[in-house]
Amino acid sequence: MTDIPIALDAYEALADVYAAMIDTKPHNAYCERPATLSLLPPVDGARVFDAGCGSGVYSDWLLAHGATVVAADASPRMVELTRTRTGGRAEVHVADLAQPFTFLDDASCDLVVCPLVLEYVREWRPVFAEFRRVLSPGGHLVVSVTHPFSDATQFKSTRYHDTELVRVEWRGFAPVRVTMPSYRRSLAETLNPFADAGFRIERLVEPKPTAEFRAADPRHYAELMLQPCFLCVRAVA
Repeated sequence: MTDIPIALDAYEALADVYAAMIDTKPHNAYCERPATLSLLPPVDGARVFDAGCGSGVYSDWLLAHGATVVAADASPRMVELTRTRTGGRAEVHVADLAQPFTFLDDASCDLVVCPLVLEYVREWRPVFAEFRRVLSPGGHLVVSVTHPFSDATQFKSTRYHDTELVRVEWRGFAPVRVTMPSYRRSLAETLNPFADAGFRIERLVEPKPTAEFRAADPRHYAELMLQPCFLCVRAVA
């Protein structure tokens, strides 16, 4: 029996309100997502794995831009929401990224997109090995994560070099509040798994909030202009 993903209960509780808010929630829509999308290679005609699809916002975008999409998420409710949002145009699986991707063949994808998911997986190297396995030679991996410096500051960690389980109350998806567990890790442990799996990092982005963010949430816009919240990476197999 495999372990239950640490954030599964939280995301099951959040799923419907998350799906209702994700297109305009400032941290996602006006900071992380524009930066992640800016790193994507051309996707028209590409086969893309949306790894940790949530309620389907990236899958929907990829389909609209001509990609064939395979998506997966550990949350059954999120998978239902992705299937609804994509209208059956994507192949969507309930799957834990910490386990082998049995639904994908070797070298079967041109691009893997993994947005704000890896924080819930302790051991990254097996996951990156799977990303490398399913990508064709020259294929791209685009990942976004919470910035290691932001995490270290928020959780006031005294064990920066360790990978540690942390928890925070999420209040941004009112009326639902959940205690969200995740793994905080160092910058080295954020970047070295790429190299260890045979990827070459092409570009890093520490995104700044957009003008839309400023209009929607001036207080957090000011905070994010002073310190990054996310780190976005494009790597090639």
